[in-house]
Amino acid sequence: MMDEQKNVALKKGYKLPLMEEFYTIQGEGFYSGNAAYFIRLGGCDVGCHWCDVKESWDAELHPLTKVEDIVARASAEAKLAVITGGEPLMYNLDYLTSELKKAGMQTNMETSGAYELSGDFDWICLSPKKAKLPTQSVYNAANELKVIIYNKHDFIFAEEQAAKVNKNALLLLQTEWGKRQEMMPLIIEYVKRNPQWKISLQTHKFLDIP
Repeated sequence: MMDEQKNVALKKGYKLPLMEEFYTIQGEGFYSGNAAYFIRLGGCDVGCHWCDVKESWDAELHPLTKVEDIVARASAEAKLAVITGGEPLMYNLDYLTSELKKAGMQTNMETSGAYELSGDFDWICLSPKKAKLPTQSVYNAANELKVIIYNKHDFIFAEEQAAKVNKNALLLLQTEWGKRQEMMPLIIEYVKRNPQWKISLQTHKFLDIP
């Protein structure tokens, strides 16, 4: 009976596997530099080999947490919530975003887009991965397309993804952190030749903050 109740709560999005939550400065993308409360959900099956939060992949490791508790802590500290993962769209985010908005918070999300869109978001950062491409619902809704550049082929992938997002989406290129010395000069030259793109930096890593 208890497992059944848990499954219902998870399916409806009343409880979510919370890996961690923290108040910090958004480090990358359009909202870089803004104070933000990060809500990191556990669970991801996309499997990026350069993922820097692989401990988020197994949802079973992270406790199912009441959305009301998450929202109470977030709204006590911040006006902007960033829902991330793992892959947050593995879950129904309707209730979480509804409660965050009731508490007066802006709702942003970082996603690979590999699952159908749920939730009411003010800003969606789509960072697609080759292993599991985004759904059309996320391509259509993305406010920002952020492509991680790990090797030269990723520039081709970036253009393929840019052709699929809506025409209003911002186009951002961001070097994979471990390859920044090698790839950043290429990104700079690429953006100079293709000014529809902008560079996104992981400023939180330069500032040494979470």
